[in-house]
Amino acid sequence: MQPNPQANPQPNPQAIDEETVLADITGMLAALLDEYGLDDVEIGMQTTFNRDLELESIDLVTLAGLLEERYGGRVNFAEFLAGMEFDEIIELTVGRLVEHIVQSLKAAEAV
Repeated sequence: MQPNPQANPQPNPQAIDEETVLADITGMLAALLDEYGLDDVEIGMQTTFNRDLELESIDLVTLAGLLEERYGGRVNFAEFLAGMEFDEIIELTVGRLVEHIVQSLKAAEAV
């Protein structure tokens, strides 16, 4: 039996850009928010996790798991958050996470 390349597709190095990563994150957040019955929330680069999406810390843990599933060890969300002050975490935007992921993926590709 051959492995299914669609089972856990890895981003194409040429496709590592903010638009692609934003689409990935939007999908993850939509699935997460759908569990709360919030399926009509618009998500963009300026959307904040706390104020706009009203995510709790447990939701960020779930998001970390989704990021690990999608990107493997190339993106370390916990380490990213650990480098922030509490106020920065409260004001964290989807765009800042997208930028972090793009940088992490490009750094991993360069190794």
